[in-house]
Amino acid sequence: MPDPLLTLLLDFDDQVRRDQEQSPVFLHRRDRRFALDCAQQGLAPDPQHWLAHLHRLNPRPAVTGTDPRLLRWQLLGRGFALAGAVFGVLTMLGLLFYDGSQRINLTVILGFVALQLLFALATTVQAVAGWQPWGWLMAQLGRHDAPSSPALARLRPQLMARIAHTGGLLFGIAGLLTLLVLVVVQDLAFGWSTTLDTGAAGYHRLLGTIATPWHWLWPAAVPDLALVEATRFFRLQADSGTIGVSRWGDWWPFVTMTWLVYVIAPRLLLLLLARAHLQRQIRRTLAHHPGLTALQYRMETPALDTGNQRDDSHHQPDLTTASRATAVPAASVIIRWAGAEPPPQLASAPSLAAGGSATLAQDRQTQLDAAAELAAADSPAVILVTRGWEPPTGELADFLETARELWPGATRIALLPLAVEPGAALPDHQLSQWLRFSERRQDPLLQVATATGLTGSGSKTRGAAS
Repeated sequence: MPDPLLTLLLDFDDQVRRDQEQSPVFLHRRDRRFALDCAQQGLAPDPQHWLAHLHRLNPRPAVTGTDPRLLRWQLLGRGFALAGAVFGVLTMLGLLFYDGSQRINLTVILGFVALQLLFALATTVQAVAGWQPWGWLMAQLGRHDAPSSPALARLRPQLMARIAHTGGLLFGIAGLLTLLVLVVVQDLAFGWSTTLDTGAAGYHRLLGTIATPWHWLWPAAVPDLALVEATRFFRLQADSGTIGVSRWGDWWPFVTMTWLVYVIAPRLLLLLLARAHLQRQIRRTLAHHPGLTALQYRMETPALDTGNQRDDSHHQPDLTTASRATAVPAASVIIRWAGAEPPPQLASAPSLAAGGSATLAQDRQTQLDAAAELAAADSPAVILVTRGWEPPTGELADFLETARELWPGATRIALLPLAVEPGAALPDHQLSQWLRFSERRQDPLLQVATATGLTGSGSKTRGAAS
């Protein structure tokens, strides 16, 4: 079940990271305009309305199904729930195993119930304290996943607590159902025994204390002293027929209520507490997000106009960059970004589509398909064909960051921005924005290539670097 508040936090965190590629002046004017529009409409300029406003300005493909960022957590939660139900059945079958030679020891059941209660409390304590005892497991499960949001990483203790309590609750429910079925289909014989020097009266007082929560609701589930005295057995006892055999089965109401009150009820209450704690941590993480502080400053501070009347429209900005464009390398895979079509000379290499109207799941599949092709290449190289007149986007930066995690480490990535006219050279002011984008990535294997000088029908003979 999706969590709207958690999805809001992740969407906000992703948008803040994409905004890092934009000019501060542009961000200030955009967000100040949004705040003024909200004031006119009587709306609170909160992150939810802000994201909806940006989506209207620049629609992004809707994510169908489970959010990829939360897919691993959803699968882990289902796995814990299934494992809890299975182990609940097996555990109760083991506790109530009866072959006629020895009675079911009530003391063992009470000890196991106390252990379950201890586990439930420890799970809650680790979440409240922010410990991550499951960190090694998450590291193993996430080795081949795309890098998740830092905001999501800070919520791991609370997410794991919710998953663990869900599995514990299913464990308790499955165990209770198994107990009731065995009571119906078998003639269970309960008794109690302990190595300690404990009399029937002392054991009865202990059981009375345990049964305090339900003594007024179900008096039959509170054992009396006569039942305790009649069902005690000893390990060397040879003849059990003299003890009240007819009362051996009278313990099942007490066992049922003990399991319900001390196994299922705590798990249910702690699960609700874990959900509330997770929601509180999400709100706290969003409220203290550095991007929210910057956003509020931009919305509250007027965008100043310097009043400069000088016409600088004929002045070109400084286009110089430290890097230079390279020739097109021999490609193992070609990726068509946002519908850009590669030159005919590159038709021999496998071609995949990404970006634009593609969903996040489709982009992920493209990265995996490319990884399979690159793993079989001696000198893995990818040519990512884009429209040169469109500036690089944060979506492309996220795609490259995720791809670098999946592709072989020696993979060379060549960005190939194309001009409007097929075969024409890309203007300097457009090429420079791609060179600056490449420099900001700080990836020595990421370069910008130009389509000028492509000859022949293949891509095997090109590869001179500057």
